[in-house]
Amino acid sequence: MTDYGIARRRMVEEQLVARGIRNERIIEAFLTVPRHLFLDPAVRSRAYDGCSFPIGYNQTISQPFIQAAMMQHLDIKSTDRVLEIGTGSGYQTAILSLIAREVCSIERIEALSAAAEAVLTEIPTGRIRLKAGDGSAGWPYYSPFDKIIVSAATNERPGELLAQLAENGCLIAPVQDIEEQLVLYRRRGEEIEEQKLSRCSFVPLLKGVG
Repeated sequence: MTDYGIARRRMVEEQLVARGIRNERIIEAFLTVPRHLFLDPAVRSRAYDGCSFPIGYNQTISQPFIQAAMMQHLDIKSTDRVLEIGTGSGYQTAILSLIAREVCSIERIEALSAAAEAVLTEIPTGRIRLKAGDGSAGWPYYSPFDKIIVSAATNERPGELLAQLAENGCLIAPVQDIEEQLVLYRRRGEEIEEQKLSRCSFVPLLKGVG
């Protein structure tokens, strides 16, 4: 029988800390959230491997390192309201909720949103708002957001989401240009600063509700 606690700690030490994740609050959140509960029982014994897994509907749960790296780039504070585009399994949502004041998360596939909610209600989390809908349009009602994390690749500058950033707010997203790479955006008044980070691979950001 798999000892998930030991596997989770090994994941954090070998996949996160050893690869440059230094934010203590992020590390503690990854040590706390049970990743195996967000996966199909058939693959739960491998839940803490450093890879992505299918979660149905042609969607995946991302590698723990890429999730942690995106959060570290965002420098999320305990006072921040975070918008997550792509709830997926809900795993990243749970982690974000432990390091931010509030997480508003949107998932275009209603069945995935419902499944994520079912798991999230069974474990300790921070404040989470879930919505099934078109993530590319953001969630204007709760804007502005201090931080926005996009968990699907777009082939253009996410203008509607950038418009929902607070002053000095940051957005991180995988953007497909010549190659797919993570891009960090920061609002400075009416200007948006852009910083290209590392190469990556994500499922595409689609519009509409699935």
